[in-house]
Amino acid sequence: MFLEGQDTVLLGCSDLRYHVFILSESYRDCRMRLLFGALIIVAGLSSTSDPLRGEDWTRFRGPNGQGKSAERGLPLRWSEESNVAWKTRLPGQGWSSPIVSGDHIFVTTATENGASCRVIGIDRTSGDILWNTEAHRQVPGPKRAQNSYATPTPVSDGARVYAAFYDGTIVAVDFDGRLVWKNEDVDFHSLHGLGASPILVGGLIVMPFDGSSRVDQRVGWKEPWDQAVLLAVDKETGNTKWRGERGLSRVGHVTPIVIENERTVISAGGDRVQAHDIETGKRIWSVYSQGEGVTPSPVTGEGLIFTSSGFEEPTIRAIRPGGRGDVTGSHIAWEQKRGVPALPSPLYVEPFLYTVTRDNILHCIEAKTGDVVWLERLKGNYSASPLLADGRIYITSEDGLTTVLESGTRYKVIAQNRLDGKTMASIAVSRGNFFIRTGDSLYCIGEQPTQ
Repeated sequence: MFLEGQDTVLLGCSDLRYHVFILSESYRDCRMRLLFGALIIVAGLSSTSDPLRGEDWTRFRGPNGQGKSAERGLPLRWSEESNVAWKTRLPGQGWSSPIVSGDHIFVTTATENGASCRVIGIDRTSGDILWNTEAHRQVPGPKRAQNSYATPTPVSDGARVYAAFYDGTIVAVDFDGRLVWKNEDVDFHSLHGLGASPILVGGLIVMPFDGSSRVDQRVGWKEPWDQAVLLAVDKETGNTKWRGERGLSRVGHVTPIVIENERTVISAGGDRVQAHDIETGKRIWSVYSQGEGVTPSPVTGEGLIFTSSGFEEPTIRAIRPGGRGDVTGSHIAWEQKRGVPALPSPLYVEPFLYTVTRDNILHCIEAKTGDVVWLERLKGNYSASPLLADGRIYITSEDGLTTVLESGTRYKVIAQNRLDGKTMASIAVSRGNFFIRTGDSLYCIGEQPTQ
């Protein structure tokens, strides 16, 4: 984790000072003293920098896809009139969340009623749109009203940004806005549209396509089928490396996560939670989790993977990783039918799991047991996933209200902040700022960013 990295840096600097002192005492030569003295200065300068304020947010839900930021000193209060560093108007419509890589912010959008698929690069410090690239053209089709034709959140490796669009096309665009490659190996169709986001694992872009039949709308939606694809694409060339198979499953919109030092991808679709080998795409284990249209992405904690199922039998399941084949009967630690999230992903903050249900009730659940600790009805509707930042929980409603809470055994509101415009995207965090996307704008919350 990032905090572990911080400790390593600080300890390294401390060790360097110690060894420099010993060595400098061992050598009487003035030149050696000067050399080691210079090293001390460099080490001291390194230790005074604050790596917690240098975090990039390069994918959906940030590092590891868990919705957690290691930064400190983040904004607590804001409004349209206060604590907004800049506000930038965005063209078209898209519910992808913003990502941040260095001094670039990226979002996707669709214009021309969904036909023109665009990747937008924005300057982090000023909010200026650097470029707006049409990366693909598609034929718009059916989708749920809550969805858009540019819903998947892009992902970046610091040199390129990778984005997926409604029809199954994946593109790579460089930081100057030039299209590098396009992969159209999946002809995606779903009555719901496309809601999952790609992730970057090693040199691969991994993207789930849990759709349904173009010919018979019930197949893959109401009736399980075997055509779902977990696609892995080489990030340099855009060539497909492998196609992971689910077996029988139904529509879903779940962004994968990785575990076991990025050796295993955890990916869920309708009726299934599965582990795939990152090198081959081979399915390792599978858990039956009845329900189509599942959206929340998994999170981890207490040695468990926390998932939810979709319509029909909504259930939270805590799964022990490991095993081979169908492990439904052996690897489910607990199940809970209360507090099942419908759209927002859950948030694990030790020792609790926080979820927002379809009827907009926030649940605090004991992560080890699945027992409900408390619940509270929230105002408004919720699609954005909750965030842990600066030790606080941030939950944003569709009407732009962000409620800030303390984590703990009771519901305690610290602040409430409202912005104009519909908000479906999740908050991004980087270098002391929040980046919040509404229906037509991107906000930078907090102090004016610097390079």
